[in-house]
Amino acid sequence: MLIVHLLELNYIWFAYIWSYNLKANYMSKKIIVLGAGLVGSVMARDLANNFEVTSADINKDALKKLNEWGIATRQVDLSKPGKIKKLVAEFDLVVGAVPGFMGYNMVKEVIGAGKNIVDISFFPEDPFELDALAKEKEVTVVTDCGVAPGMGNIILGYHARQMKVTHYECLVGGLPVIREWPYEYKAVFSPIDVIEEYIRPARYVENGQLITKKALSDPELIDFEGVGTLESWNSDGLRTLAQTMQIPNMIEKTLRYPGCIEYLRVLRESGFFSYNEIEVNGVKVRPVDVTAKLLFPKWKLKPDEEDFTVMRIRIAGEEAGVSKKLEYYLLDRFDKENQVISMARTTGFTCTAVANLVLSGAYSRKGISPPEFVGEQPAHFEFILNYLKERNVNYNVGSYSDD
Repeated sequence: MLIVHLLELNYIWFAYIWSYNLKANYMSKKIIVLGAGLVGSVMARDLANNFEVTSADINKDALKKLNEWGIATRQVDLSKPGKIKKLVAEFDLVVGAVPGFMGYNMVKEVIGAGKNIVDISFFPEDPFELDALAKEKEVTVVTDCGVAPGMGNIILGYHARQMKVTHYECLVGGLPVIREWPYEYKAVFSPIDVIEEYIRPARYVENGQLITKKALSDPELIDFEGVGTLESWNSDGLRTLAQTMQIPNMIEKTLRYPGCIEYLRVLRESGFFSYNEIEVNGVKVRPVDVTAKLLFPKWKLKPDEEDFTVMRIRIAGEEAGVSKKLEYYLLDRFDKENQVISMARTTGFTCTAVANLVLSGAYSRKGISPPEFVGEQPAHFEFILNYLKERNVNYNVGSYSDD
């Protein structure tokens, strides 16, 4: 109990100092959000409550919507080399929300410009390849800062400092409320990024050994309170945890409605997700590009279509000689009042919470910081949880049994 009170006092003191610094300096702080998609636009709107925010994207229609919210915009092709470094020069912080295939180069350019960045782009490359450059430039780079990877890492990072963790499991999915045949799924990210989840080899740790399997492997039906039965399967969500955490058992699995996996396996094994070019009537095309083009209209959320995010994190281990089994459960739904989809809220607000920590100077570790590093400090962890709670994103914490 004493520890709990000390943590609360620590958070209150941190929040006071943070709030004081913010109020004193926020008018002079400038943030640029790279990417104005469903998540990027939500982050820009959230940050604009306290900071001077600019949103950059090639999509004129997406930028127009942000203009209506009073947010400054710049129409830029962020995929062109050299554009980003010049674009971010005048800003105090960069928030990255570009598609994954652009993420690594985007982060590298931001580092080269000597700017701090908090990023959600979920690029396939190893972020630690940029660690030396980030330290040389003396910048703070927080990668994978969404819901999962992201909040799951933050939660594990916190508890790994408090206890000897032996097991970590994260099950997570974002789904439409209305199940529409055939995929019963809607995407809030770029279609190529979604397809990456179905083809990127899934890594997990079992008995201290790193195991690699195909994505969509080891399907399992699991019941979730308030949702019903969903199907889980192996995905590459551990990301940096496989390198930064010495925990003998760790796994992350993605959730979909039952039956969805079989469709995806058929497409994958038939070559529709392949990046290797094929020739069709004398024209060379990548099958994945054609598939993404065909599927995106079916995966795109319709206006006012509701979604939900469900995440269950289980952490087991020992603290002060006592066995503990903790469960964090998130069930977040579409925000009808503000017309904001759940996956954008749960992903975006985690990122903007950490952006506040970086911008205020509360988190200033130089180099590459995966989210688990941010979660290590109790004050940071409590701040993020409270930031999310203020936006009605609530993680319910309890214990669990294995039965």
